[in-house]
Amino acid sequence: MSLAPMALDSLDVARWQFGITTVYHFILVPLTIGLSPLVALMETLHLRTGNEQWRTATRFFGNLLLINFALGVATGIVQEFQFGMNWSEYSRFVGNIFGAPLAFEALLAFFMESTFLGLWIFGRDRLSPKLHNLCIWMVALGTNLSAFFILAANSWMQHPVGAVVNPDTGRAELDGVGGFFEVLGNKILWVTVAHVIASAFLVAGTLILGVSAWWMIKAARAGQDFEARRLWRRMTRFGAVTMIIAGIFTAGSGHIQGQLVAEEQPAKMAAAEMLCETESGAGFTVAAFGSCADGTAKHLITVPYVYSFMATNDPTAEIMGLNDAQELYAERYGDGVDYTPNEMVTFWSFRLMIGLGMLAIGIGVVALWLTRRGRLVDSPLLGKIALWSMWLPFVACSFGWIMTEIGRQPWVVVPNLADPVSQVYMLTADGVSPTVASGTVLASLIGFTLLYAALGVVWFLLLRRYVREGVRAQVPDVVDAARRPSDDAEAPLSFQY
Repeated sequence: MSLAPMALDSLDVARWQFGITTVYHFILVPLTIGLSPLVALMETLHLRTGNEQWRTATRFFGNLLLINFALGVATGIVQEFQFGMNWSEYSRFVGNIFGAPLAFEALLAFFMESTFLGLWIFGRDRLSPKLHNLCIWMVALGTNLSAFFILAANSWMQHPVGAVVNPDTGRAELDGVGGFFEVLGNKILWVTVAHVIASAFLVAGTLILGVSAWWMIKAARAGQDFEARRLWRRMTRFGAVTMIIAGIFTAGSGHIQGQLVAEEQPAKMAAAEMLCETESGAGFTVAAFGSCADGTAKHLITVPYVYSFMATNDPTAEIMGLNDAQELYAERYGDGVDYTPNEMVTFWSFRLMIGLGMLAIGIGVVALWLTRRGRLVDSPLLGKIALWSMWLPFVACSFGWIMTEIGRQPWVVVPNLADPVSQVYMLTADGVSPTVASGTVLASLIGFTLLYAALGVVWFLLLRRYVREGVRAQVPDVVDAARRPSDDAEAPLSFQY
């Protein structure tokens, strides 16, 4: 096959477009999910304790939340249109099911968070303190409900339940009202929600720690001991505690999720471990290269029994390999299709997700130790490390998403192995639109990639600006003045929180 037809293949171009836009959007999503309840908690702590440092932190990190939220909305809208345009066959087949949780996300969760976010932005000094605080808690609830409904749709694609195929229309439909509740009760969904939200708190905690540690060191070196100790050291430890707790929940929920995936999608987890043949006491491989399909797989440093334990809690359990998974799918769903996902992408995405996430947790532990017993940190090197560490959980989450989506290929809707007679499944190749020209998809791919690159620069520069701007210099007189009510009851509305 020549290079030109390969480059203009509708399926490949549509997959690249969806992959690029989704991964970019998902960089923004975890920060909004995790930061909104943490900002709400900061404001609550200010109301409960009267400590003005918590209000200063609320305003500072609230501005970062607003920037991220705006860019997240702008990039998320594109996702909806791709289903109906590039993936019209997919939407035709499963739209009755897939559209239900997305409708709830738009009509309930998104409007809830948007409405209360507006009240929170423009209601400062106009609403009562408790009502104002309730608004940001409703924003946090809305963002997490939004995550729940979107993950409900995605989890159904990973493990379809509550659906039947209508023989007259040839479309998958919800099996009545009970079918919708089966979608919301999907066992894959609940553990995925726990894992995603926990990792979102890890992302937000790392951002808070990185920025606060950098400012703590900067303030300490400038002789601003009050600001360094009362504000930034407090927030550094707040971020570190968040990272440690979130990291523990992320690891625990990820372990449970991995076991469900090994049961429901054996090819995905076998690819994640480059396990070619079914074996008992399967080990965890640190590094691997090649492919099981052509017999070139090379394993480096394999620790026996670990993968069997990860998949089943039994170190001696038998685990299905890629070759047997291929035979299973071929026997049930037709021969002539390669049911093995991209092994290298799945394998290394899995390890980068785990490795970068664990490194982020370790940084939280170190930061908590360095600031124990009222200590300040004033090393510029540690400040730079804190800033650069902010990217670790962002990248870890992206690799986790890549592993989840690439690992289920070649399926766009993975068949439910517990129901061998179910017809609710779909190959990715069958979901792409047959009427949208590949050149059109390629043009939109290039356009969105360039647009998102520009938005990424804007996002980074805005965050960088507000981080570098910091807060008004903190001294006791300034903090005491902030406690006194403002005489300007008619202050103009302002978008900047």
